[in-house]
Amino acid sequence: MERKVGTISRGIRGPIIREGDNLVDITVNSVLEAAESEGFSLRDRDVIALTESIVARAQGNYASVEDIASDVKAKLGGETVGVIFPILSRNRFAINLKGIAMGCKKVVLMLSYPSDEVGNALLTYDQLDDALINPYSDVLTLEKYRELFGSNVHEFTGVDYVEYYSNIIKEAGAEVEVIFANQAKTILNYTDCILTCDIHTRKRTKRILKEAGAKIVCGLDDILTSSVNGSGYNEKYGLLGSNKSTEDKIKLFPKECKELVLDIQSSILEKTGKHVEVMVYGDGAFKDPQGKIWELADPVVSPAFTDGLIGTPNELKLKYLADNDFASLSGAELKEAISNSIKSKKDNLVGNMASQGTTPRQLTDLIGSLCDLTSGSGDKGTPIILIQGYFDNFTTE
Repeated sequence: MERKVGTISRGIRGPIIREGDNLVDITVNSVLEAAESEGFSLRDRDVIALTESIVARAQGNYASVEDIASDVKAKLGGETVGVIFPILSRNRFAINLKGIAMGCKKVVLMLSYPSDEVGNALLTYDQLDDALINPYSDVLTLEKYRELFGSNVHEFTGVDYVEYYSNIIKEAGAEVEVIFANQAKTILNYTDCILTCDIHTRKRTKRILKEAGAKIVCGLDDILTSSVNGSGYNEKYGLLGSNKSTEDKIKLFPKECKELVLDIQSSILEKTGKHVEVMVYGDGAFKDPQGKIWELADPVVSPAFTDGLIGTPNELKLKYLADNDFASLSGAELKEAISNSIKSKKDNLVGNMASQGTTPRQLTDLIGSLCDLTSGSGDKGTPIILIQGYFDNFTTE
């Protein structure tokens, strides 16, 4: 019988996760109990996804601001440090900044403008145009910024991040100087010890600074790459992907978790006979048209996934086929012609005009975005997502 429903994304409720919990058993049992409760069955190539938060919590991957301060001081010298290109986030960066400032005597905070790397705005381009400011070349002091633009609060949070971050640094016991610039080398006019806090452009920023003669260059991915005083850590990403846990503690991005997804896959196969794919997901990768925020503050969408999720979609555009190749057909003839095209498509459609307009992104990024939107970031209580039918097409029965 022809299937009448395509992709389904379900939020699966589970228990509140604590350090040491067995996520394999919890995930498998939660999915199977949901299937029994809601009357659905697992199929081959279903996708089970776990939010990175519960993985890190089960791992106990936490660190304190004191741990951050110790590592920053050891790696950057503890004197004047340039902290450049941070994102504007109470959840993602504020606690990190507290720890960083505790490890320095002075912080030169260099903010990109008119927005940060992921789209959180300090200003609008219209404001810059009105003030005749060129963001690609002009460097603004705090005094000049206030003179031209006054106080600007974030559209959604209502926070003046310039004031907020300055106060965090001062309350941590460090002196603060704020500048606004978009060229990494600008910070070398103030200090040669730099902590670059950008996420997706960090490799280029580090290279530019090192080539320009900086004495010490670290990224957030270089802080807490190993345990400090028994703290959590992330060998690959350091502080990147961390979240606020308490006012003095962060939850780090999960450590190596490939074994976890493989064990869940194996357990589902043993219990149901179905070969599912499994992934851990963090932020989705999409842009909000209203706030202009690019929703990817994690270093990657998925830090671990089974091999069946490697690659990109290999799909034909149905409307292209209907409007071009089979424009003269309709009804059952059109359906049959399109079905035959899908069944005979090549394994690699790169360059094929009939695939233009299909989403050219990694499967894990696409599925991770779907998971992130399904689970949300609040009180839904569904840290496990089950996606069915994602790999179906028009011909799947």
